Amino acid sequence: MRLELPRMGHEVTVCPDGLTAAAALERNTYDCILVDLDMPGLNGIEVIARAKQLAPETEAVVLTGKSSMETAVAALRQGTFDYLTKPCKLVEIQAVLKRVAERRELTRKYRALKRRLERLEGTSELVGDSPGMDKVRAIISKVAPTNSTVLILGETGTGKELVARALHDQSLRAEMPFVAINCGALPENLIESELFGHRKGAFTGADEHRVGLFEVANGGTLFLDEIGELAKAMQAKLLRFLESGEIRRVGENDSFTCDVRVLCATHRHLEEMVGEGEFREDLWFRVNTFEIPLPPLRERPDDIPRLARHLAGRFRKVPPDADIFAKDALAALSEHDWPGNVRELVNVIEHAMILCDDLPITPEHLPSRLTLRRPRSIAGAVRVADHSTKSLREIEMDAIFEALERCGGNKPKAAEQLGVSLKTLYNKLNQVSGLEKSA
Repeated sequence: MRLELPRMGHEVTVCPDGLTAAAALERNTYDCILVDLDMPGLNGIEVIARAKQLAPETEAVVLTGKSSMETAVAALRQGTFDYLTKPCKLVEIQAVLKRVAERRELTRKYRALKRRLERLEGTSELVGDSPGMDKVRAIISKVAPTNSTVLILGETGTGKELVARALHDQSLRAEMPFVAINCGALPENLIESELFGHRKGAFTGADEHRVGLFEVANGGTLFLDEIGELAKAMQAKLLRFLESGEIRRVGENDSFTCDVRVLCATHRHLEEMVGEGEFREDLWFRVNTFEIPLPPLRERPDDIPRLARHLAGRFRKVPPDADIFAKDALAALSEHDWPGNVRELVNVIEHAMILCDDLPITPEHLPSRLTLRRPRSIAGAVRVADHSTKSLREIEMDAIFEALERCGGNKPKAAEQLGVSLKTLYNKLNQVSGLEKSA
């Protein structure tokens, strides 16, 4: 096995006794362990129990020359995958390891499917016939069949994850997992464990072995949303994977390879962050092999009626030829600025469909901010006039206070609409507070 299994594509660790095996299990995680029953130090059943305690997903195979009903029952109680008796041909061991690999592959697919269902993913259909969306679809059709890394750019709420799913669904990996994570939604001390996994006891709170999202996405696609929020240390680890294909779980010594296509997205200007030392230049070069810029909703107003009808169908089953919106309601939708882009439109349509007992939707079913504010063209002209004599800082703070007013003082929601992190919003507000105190 030491000589032949590596030739079949397996990485092998050989231990002379049970205690050495237990020590190896403390250091690393294995897909499968093959153990004899009678071994010095710890017997095979004890080694299996230790392996299941440290990493429950590790499969165990007993290989013994002293088989009995009692030992077979004891092995099964520990969750043993298979039970082989000596003499055993190498081809039999290879067949067992193949079944182990198939089970683990099914487990990964199940986790990925469960995650997708929990996130209530819809289809990857991109709705809209504007020139901007036609350009996006053209790039997707060219890039999707490749394994190239793609950077999706756009304001918050423009549908970057939808584009990532379209890239995955049109790729050769479409039958494999698609896994998405928002890099800005997790604390810095947890993102490494979430991406790469960890061993039990690797850090305080690591009460069990955890499989990372790279492993879950093995063979498929991992979508890293808001990559600009990654800390410098995590940027280095991501760069290492992109260059070598290797990852290492937190608390382990050995690396292993994963076949994962990485798609990234951000609303931030990474090139500016590189100049300011906030983002690694070498990582920027790696992630933007292809760029897909997404137009904000206000730049494609002709798509709004079709988008609104499409979204209404997500919340209620309506006949294809039904008049879902009254003309004045559609006008209100088309004249809105949509600072929150498609995400804001989704919330507005959900709000209207809940209030509307019978179609069509009228302006009274829409949120008041859509029906009471000035049309976009007039509001835009007023803003230009108002800002002509203001400094950049004053214009910036006007936008922040307007967002806070729209969101009723809810700072996380305001930050999301502005397309900045909550930390950035607080920093801007603290700067204003400091200026007022100085004055």
